[in-house]
Amino acid sequence: MGKNLENVDKKVLFISVSICVLFVLWTMGAPEYVSGVLDNILSWCLTNLGWYFLLSLAGYLAFLFILAFSKYGKIKLGKDDEKPEYSTGSWIAMTFSCGMGIGLVFWSVAEPMMHFASNPLADSNTAEAARVGMRYVFFHWGLHPWAIYGFIGLPIAYFAYRKGLPALVSSTLYPIIGEKGVKGPIGKAVDILAILVTLFGVANSLGLGAMQINSGLNFLYGIPQGNTVAIAIIAILSVLFIIAAVSGVEKGIKWFGNANVTIAGILMAFVFLTGPTLYIINLFTESIGGYLQNILGSSFFLDTQGTVAKHAGFNWVESWTIFYWVWWIMYGPFCGMFFARVSKGRTIKEFVLGTMIAPVILSFMWLAIFGGTALHIDLFGAGGIAEAVARDITSAIFVTLSHLPLAEVLSILVITLICTFYVTSADSAIFVVGMLCSKGALNPKNGIKIVLGIVEGSIAAMLLLAGGLKAVQTVSFIFGTPFTIVMLFMVYSFMKTLRKDPSLEIKSAHTKANFKAAVNNQ
Repeated sequence: MGKNLENVDKKVLFISVSICVLFVLWTMGAPEYVSGVLDNILSWCLTNLGWYFLLSLAGYLAFLFILAFSKYGKIKLGKDDEKPEYSTGSWIAMTFSCGMGIGLVFWSVAEPMMHFASNPLADSNTAEAARVGMRYVFFHWGLHPWAIYGFIGLPIAYFAYRKGLPALVSSTLYPIIGEKGVKGPIGKAVDILAILVTLFGVANSLGLGAMQINSGLNFLYGIPQGNTVAIAIIAILSVLFIIAAVSGVEKGIKWFGNANVTIAGILMAFVFLTGPTLYIINLFTESIGGYLQNILGSSFFLDTQGTVAKHAGFNWVESWTIFYWVWWIMYGPFCGMFFARVSKGRTIKEFVLGTMIAPVILSFMWLAIFGGTALHIDLFGAGGIAEAVARDITSAIFVTLSHLPLAEVLSILVITLICTFYVTSADSAIFVVGMLCSKGALNPKNGIKIVLGIVEGSIAAMLLLAGGLKAVQTVSFIFGTPFTIVMLFMVYSFMKTLRKDPSLEIKSAHTKANFKAAVNNQ
């Protein structure tokens, strides 16, 4: 183990793990008190900082698209002649699996049905509620979350592959705080903050995944639902994701990423063909139109007059849109760093479009197929999906599949997909945290990945045991909110350096020379 700790930043590792352990012990010792304190903090943040989150995400999205189609879009994330490290297919598969994963499976039926049963703008349980609900589902799972990942990942990839700095969040601040600042307390604090956001954010996702796997096993085979079974699932899958992380990006993570897309493709094709095919096509088309037509207004909508809250019976915008935006932010450091890790050799334009357009289309297809099938059953079929979701949100997708041919086979495939997404998310996370703890090493030592894997699995299991998944969501938001300030400094530093990129100067010199030659020839 001594050799595995040679290049580890022991201060960053020790402080990060210590904070995680202390929080878990505090939660286990006084779960109700901790939950109350954190609920109050979360409520205050959602109520008073909603405008900040909406403006921030709209800014991230606009910045990336403007950058991609500007003169900076052709700059390589690496040397000018460097080729991409991974094929385009594997690259998209890994980014999609990392960026959406368990959450997409968990909410693909649950969210459309919840908007159908309690709609903010239409009468609930109606065709109009289904239409408006799917529009908002596309909005919540569309371009905005991917903009967060790209906004963080792009500067990290640029400074790591273009400037030769360690692949750390703190490295992106080098032009502002210098080498002394990066290696000093400020740099370490930034990296520790990124680690905490990642560990707590992924622990939340792993907890959701374990509960949904447990729900599927209960639905199929009557296996009891409860913490004991869920923790056993976490233990088994922890072994798998540690093995995948130890085997590296090329073998484990890439293999699971490709497996995710393959299984998801099989499921989508089967449900699309055996479900309400024409309804799904129409819903997909209509929802994309509604999403694009309303994206600007929805991006800045805060329900200032309270009309939506009055119709829904609760503060719908805070509970859904703002909550989602903060939720995506807590996955930002993890997904952004992983995107950076697998994007060497891509241009800035390729990075932006490849990590946003393709994954968003895949997400929309999945949501339309599974969410659309559930809506069709409640609107035109046997019904009962919305009621099942109200009783047990984790059973949503399994209840929907029970109305289709080969329901048991489909449910087994969904459980398998959740497991592979689980492994991909977790091993990507410990790979990223390993980089942060290893001074930016692109391939952290196996020993440190094993330690972090055990810590990650333990956090998820202990918080589930203590009933603390809601608390870990909240504390992730508490860590994630100040990280948005770091993100602003990151992009300022990035643009400050990007303007002086040598490739732009060479291009400018060539343009001037060609112009001068053309004038002389005349």
